[in-house]
Amino acid sequence: VIPLGLNHATAPIDVRGRFAFSPEQLAPTLLEFRERLTRGSEVAIVSTCNRTDLYLGSERSAVEPAFEWLAGIGGMSRQSLSDHTYLHEGGAAARHAFRVASGLDSMVLGEPQILGQMKQAVREAETAGTLGRTLHQMFQRSFAVAKEVRTSTDVGAHSISMAAAAVRLAAPSPKKTTVTRSSPR
Repeated sequence: VIPLGLNHATAPIDVRGRFAFSPEQLAPTLLEFRERLTRGSEVAIVSTCNRTDLYLGSERSAVEPAFEWLAGIGGMSRQSLSDHTYLHEGGAAARHAFRVASGLDSMVLGEPQILGQMKQAVREAETAGTLGRTLHQMFQRSFAVAKEVRTSTDVGAHSISMAAAAVRLAAPSPKKTTVTRSSPR
């Protein structure tokens, strides 16, 4: 499994916005993407407001066509895109998926929505027929790890979504009131 992506830590919001896919766009986008890869390649896309991850369940040779396809989607050169992306292989690939599912690789630590977004990405890949055994097993393991992290640690105990965090930060601070006592006469 090879995740290739960009997120809040690697790319500014204007770049991330070029690569965001709505849930309705995922199935047709997955089919288009898989056309660029070798026959039988497994692919899934996790797309949120703060990340786009392409998960490749194929050989290392799929990385270059994946980069080219993604650069084309965002209207960027391959070189410009590579300045904002990450690529994980081997054990680092699984760790990345586990961290994302657990909310450990989110702008807001423990953000609860990402797990649901990953599950939606898996459903869309299944519907499109681009999810094979390799990616299916990796995602199922990621979901199990996320559950373990949330039940055995305090991660997520007080987490809020990015939208709730933004509202909380944008709200005016309560004004301090000064109570003055009148002196006895």
